[in-house]
Amino acid sequence: MGESSTDGRSGKELTGLLFLSVIAAVLGSLQFGYGLGVINAPQAIIEKHYAHILNIDQNETMAGNLTQSPNPVKDRRIIIYWTLSVSIFCIGGMFSSFFVGCLADRLGRLKSMLAINILAIVGALLMGLAKFGPSHILIIAGRAITGIYCGLTSGLVPMYIGEISPTRLRGALGTMHQLAIVTGILLSQVFGLTFLLGNDRLWPAILGLSGVPAFLQTILLPFCPESPRYLYIKLGKEEAARESLKRLLQISDTDKYIEEMKKEKEKIQKQRNVSIAHLFCSSSYRQPLTIALMLHIAQQLSGINAIFYYSTSIFRQADLSHPVYATIGVGVVNIIFTVVSVFLVEYAGRRSLYIIGLAGMCCCAFLMTVGLVFQHNFTWMSYLSMSAIFIFVAFFEIGPGPIPWFIVAELFSQGARPAAITIAGFCNWTCNFIVGMCFPYIAICSFLPKGSEEESYWT
Repeated sequence: MGESSTDGRSGKELTGLLFLSVIAAVLGSLQFGYGLGVINAPQAIIEKHYAHILNIDQNETMAGNLTQSPNPVKDRRIIIYWTLSVSIFCIGGMFSSFFVGCLADRLGRLKSMLAINILAIVGALLMGLAKFGPSHILIIAGRAITGIYCGLTSGLVPMYIGEISPTRLRGALGTMHQLAIVTGILLSQVFGLTFLLGNDRLWPAILGLSGVPAFLQTILLPFCPESPRYLYIKLGKEEAARESLKRLLQISDTDKYIEEMKKEKEKIQKQRNVSIAHLFCSSSYRQPLTIALMLHIAQQLSGINAIFYYSTSIFRQADLSHPVYATIGVGVVNIIFTVVSVFLVEYAGRRSLYIIGLAGMCCCAFLMTVGLVFQHNFTWMSYLSMSAIFIFVAFFEIGPGPIPWFIVAELFSQGARPAAITIAGFCNWTCNFIVGMCFPYIAICSFLPKGSEEESYWT
């Protein structure tokens, strides 16, 4: 989309309705972030509840007396149920990410976001009622359904924002998806404080609150227009597309934009329907698809979600007296540097920001590891680990965090975009699952004596 109408009347690039549409859309991203972070702070309380439901004595150990250890080993059943509670969210996202393109084309971008809110509310209700039934089953089921919702919304939101945004604002508005995610993570961490909802009495409420953004989005989305590119290119509804453009950009002459869409549509019609198989087989899509997949793989395998899921445990192992507050500090850094990236992304360039971010994260990961290994020899090493985590998150949000989510919409045309976003989303969720499922076992084994019975038990 351009900057002004062809009749000389300047259209505002960021209009009130465009801003409302973006905010309404990213409420789904807010819930995505809340789902990522909500399981972190109340971990100890939920594990205690699992132990009670499963009649497990947490003071017993599976081999020998490890209670004198600074990091006593938990019963394996609790670890299994806990990691499943965390990672089932990603399995739901992996499954549903395959249906993003199909759903977006069949119902449209706007109606799809409205329809999937049912999943978000059902998942929130199951988790919110966990205390009144078999909590481990209700939490796992609720997390799975919420993950299905988040897998869909993580594809639909960037797609919708990318298609309604003016060209010059596409990067900045695309970053709003990531900003909403980190805001959701911070909110979940704040609500997880003991004096708020992170206690034995109210912990189900913090899980149940994940449905609130979906409820708000259901109220706001009917006031927003459908994507004009979808209306014209996919449905062939020129008048509806013109009306959507007029409302979004507050312009009277839409010929310039319609002509742009017409050329894109003609280009698409010369090609056969772009399926997932065609994306992999066609040489013309090989380079953009490789770029998109590598960006998403690097984002997740950087280890960022190990921090989002387990930062409270990491800070506790670093011997911090109040690890939950340090986790909230991570959330604050998250938001600050995501806001910074909103202003940087259009000026510094996508490639430069991504490379700088990954290089900085690599250095911080090294310092974090050194600090955790030598913290019992040198007290100040704990502070090195904590500082490295904060800087690690800052570098992530400068580039590797926001860029992969909107770059796919920029790399592919309207015809290939849904299939490309489907593949990228599945790749992202798969790597997310691997990190979420494997990290607790890696962390436990790293603290066990080599060749011991305890190491054999876990490996």
